[in-house]
Amino acid sequence: MTDLTALSYTAEHEWIAFDGDVATVGITDYAAEKLGDVVFVELPAVGTAVTAGDTCGEIESTKSVGELYAPLTGEVVEVNDAVVDDPSSVNAGAFDAWLVKIKVDGAPSGDLLDRDAYVALTGGDA
Repeated sequence: MTDLTALSYTAEHEWIAFDGDVATVGITDYAAEKLGDVVFVELPAVGTAVTAGDTCGEIESTKSVGELYAPLTGEVVEVNDAVVDDPSSVNAGAFDAWLVKIKVDGAPSGDLLDRDAYVALTGGDA
């Protein structure tokens, strides 16, 4: 079980786990539940430069299509091909089905939320 209080979150319903200057990014279980059955995930290629707040991928479900936003500025150093191959793994365990790892360029944005702030954002449903 992931320690949810050790993660950072975004208002776009992404979670971030920092390990030095590399951040592992995924979508929250709240987002996965709202999306419904995830059927397609498109992720940026390794080596892609991403800018915080910009679109860097797509996630589709039987209900909707959503954009993935880079929560940090940096370079994609790894993608989770298992999620691309089996998008339903996001629904099975959103906190285990990470999407990308980003080598962070500079300090993280001040827009990141802690667990309490994220729970408040979702109205207590997170």
